[in-house]
Amino acid sequence: MALNRWQLTGLGLVVVASVTVAGVALATAGTARTPNPMATTDAAATPEPTATREVPAETAAPVEVEVDPAVQAQLDYVLAHWADGTYNSAEYGVVGENDCVNFASQALIERGWQMDDVWNNPKTGNAYDASSAWISSTALMNYIADTGRATALTDDQRDQVKVGDVAQFDWDNSGDRDHTGIVTRVEGTGDDIVISFAGHTLDSDYRSVDTAITTDHPGATAYYWSIP
Repeated sequence: MALNRWQLTGLGLVVVASVTVAGVALATAGTARTPNPMATTDAAATPEPTATREVPAETAAPVEVEVDPAVQAQLDYVLAHWADGTYNSAEYGVVGENDCVNFASQALIERGWQMDDVWNNPKTGNAYDASSAWISSTALMNYIADTGRATALTDDQRDQVKVGDVAQFDWDNSGDRDHTGIVTRVEGTGDDIVISFAGHTLDSDYRSVDTAITTDHPGATAYYWSIP
């Protein structure tokens, strides 16, 4: 068999062969397809989906607030001894149903305050052996004011309150102080500052000042002593 020509038709390459059989020429044709560079298939027209890797959004790292070691020691003590059953009564005793100032005074000792003739507890396990300034909210207020060991703040000055400061409350707005605690948390800014405190009677670790002066004692007033 001898091939005599190639003919390109349509999309395929037609092969035409001339075969001589018993003196008669017969033509046979076969089609050999070649890819058309302009042709497309469904697979080519529609790209295969590719996996898209989600890039995690960057989350700002929490802001670490450096706490003075003395304040940290104070907070550690408060959070270790605020609940009934964890009181440090062996050393300081318990003032019946009014142990809030006894507890706050202990926390100030842990912060580094020193006892003196007006503010003291002999640590005999009997809280009633302590001085008035150690166990009375009003007497403690007068003691701090007289000694200048802290700066008085009103509830309108929340932006100046820090953890470790003393929180005091006048439940009936009579001018004295009826409850004392230690500030354990300050959150928010501007008019949205929320202050929490720890104390005894009512035992608490993060009691809200706002709850104390509204829900618990509607119309009460909060005050603070800012400790340098």
